[in-house]
Amino acid sequence: MKKLINAPDAVLAESLDGLAAAHADILTLGDERKFVRRRHLITGKPALISGGGAGHEPLHAGFVGSGMLDAACPGQVFTSPTPDQMIAAASAVDTGGGVLFIVKNYEGDVMNFAMAAEMTDSRNLTVIVDDDVAVEKSTFSTGRRGVAGTLIVEKVVGAAAEAGMALDALKALGERVNAGTRSMGVALTSCTVPAAGKPTFTLGEDEMEMGVGIHGEPGRRRVKLAPADQIAEEIVGAIAGDLKQTGDCILLVNGFGGTPSIELYLMFNAARKQLEKHGLRVGRALVGNYVTSLEMAGCSITVSMLDDEIAKFWDTPVHTAALNWGQRS
Repeated sequence: MKKLINAPDAVLAESLDGLAAAHADILTLGDERKFVRRRHLITGKPALISGGGAGHEPLHAGFVGSGMLDAACPGQVFTSPTPDQMIAAASAVDTGGGVLFIVKNYEGDVMNFAMAAEMTDSRNLTVIVDDDVAVEKSTFSTGRRGVAGTLIVEKVVGAAAEAGMALDALKALGERVNAGTRSMGVALTSCTVPAAGKPTFTLGEDEMEMGVGIHGEPGRRRVKLAPADQIAEEIVGAIAGDLKQTGDCILLVNGFGGTPSIELYLMFNAARKQLEKHGLRVGRALVGNYVTSLEMAGCSITVSMLDDEIAKFWDTPVHTAALNWGQRS
C-alpha cells in the first residue's frame, strides 16, 4: 500500500488538522475533532449539518462555509459518524434558527442521524438524499444510495438558508431538489482503505464496474472496458429513463479521486451530447473531484433539474474550501 500517511489510524485526525490549518479563515474544528464548523456563524439562521465517513473528500467538510454547510461530522474512512458528533455539532452551530440535517441514504448514516435528531435540544428536521439509480432493484434496506447529488442539495439549500429561508421551507426545498436529482457512476479501479491495506475489490485491466457505489459497492454489472461515449450513453440513459423529465438541468461530472481532469471534461462533453437526445439541456455545469472514493479511478454523472428558484440559489456566491464562486451572471 503506497499512501502519503503516517499511520492508518491517524489519517483522519491529521487530515482534519491540515484542513483546518489551510482554511482557517473559513472553518474551525470542534472539540476532539468531532465536527468541522463554519468559523463565522449567523445569528438566527437555520444551521445546516451533514456528515459521513471520511474518504469522500471534499464531501462533506470541504463544503463547510458561507453559502453552504454550517457543520460537517466526519466518521472514520467509509464509516458513519456517531450520534454524539452530530449532537455536539448541533449545539455548536444552532444560533436560534434550528437545524437541518442533510443525510446520505446509508443505513448507518440514517440511523445515527435519527438518533441525534431525537437526542439534541435543537429543533431539527432532516432531508434524506437518495439520488443513485445504479441499483435497479435496491438490495439496501434503506433504499437507494445517496451519492454525488448530495453536493447539489447542500449547495442549493445552503444558499437558501443564507438568504433567510426558514427551517420548514428549507426541508421542502431540499426534498424538491433531491426528487429532481439522479446519479450513476462507473469505476475503472478499486480503492484501498488505509486500515485494510488492500484493494476493496479487484477489476481486471479490461474491466469496469457500471453503477459502482462510493464505497466500492457493486453496481449493475461488471463489463469490459468501453469507449467514453458508450459509457455516457448507458449512464445518461439510465438517469433520463428514471428521471422522466425534460428541460434545463445541472450536469455534474464528478471524479472518484483517481481520474484526471482531461478525462472528466471529456466525459462531460459525452454526457452533454447524450442529454440532448433525451430533451435535457445543460443550464449549469460542474466538473471535478467532489464526492470521491479515496483514489478510485472513474466518475459519476449527476443530473439535477433546474427551475428559476434552484438556478438562483445555485448561482448565489459560496465560499468553502472546495466550492468558491461569486455571483454568477
